[in-house]
Amino acid sequence: MNKILLIGATSAIAEHCARLWAARGDALFLVARNEERLATIAADLRVRGAAAVATYTLDLNAIEGHAAMLDAAEAALGGIDVVLIAHGTLSDQKACEQSVAATLAEISTNALSTISLLTLVANRFEAKRAGAIAVISSVAGDRGRASNYVYGSAKGLVTAFTSGLRQRLHKANVRVVTIKPGFVDTPMTAAFRKGPLWARPDSVAGKIVQAIDRRRHEVYVPAFWRLIMTVIKSIPTGLFNRLNL
Repeated sequence: MNKILLIGATSAIAEHCARLWAARGDALFLVARNEERLATIAADLRVRGAAAVATYTLDLNAIEGHAAMLDAAEAALGGIDVVLIAHGTLSDQKACEQSVAATLAEISTNALSTISLLTLVANRFEAKRAGAIAVISSVAGDRGRASNYVYGSAKGLVTAFTSGLRQRLHKANVRVVTIKPGFVDTPMTAAFRKGPLWARPDSVAGKIVQAIDRRRHEVYVPAFWRLIMTVIKSIPTGLFNRLNL
């Protein structure tokens, strides 16, 4: 049985991860800002077979509350084996272009709050020389594009941070897994027209759980996004600037 802290537990991908962990009898500590939604998910996970489920309500932009939340998770679970950081927002690129405040708010939600959590969890896991930290980044962080560079820059920061953190924690036997989904059909992307490149959240969740189990370092979900982003990163800047991406 693993003791798992799931941050951003009300997101579609995180909820499907929790269902997989519950079905195999893991113990779960769920964190999100919507108390009612958390309670509903927790009740469902208990029925699905979770060894234990506890919840904690927190706006994850309240960085000063992160340490207390981690203390509560360790107390409730009797320790933590795995952390999945899955919270975030999909930035309104056009709004951010017109507002410094909106841009910084998106960077705070999608990068700085995650980095705060990573730092605190890393120090705790390093001290006990065990644990796995998984973080949902995005393929959007591989190269800035005009259509979503505020969101992409935040995810790029997360990807770079986890790369360095992975190297730092390697000698302490702490694993860091960077998850890079492409397009995922979730409530957050409901307004988007869907196509063949879109994945279901349950499929993405399965790959995340598998990546943690198999001690992977960085995974693209679905895997074909690795090839797509390799091509996009290789396009010369002059040509890239003329493309509508």
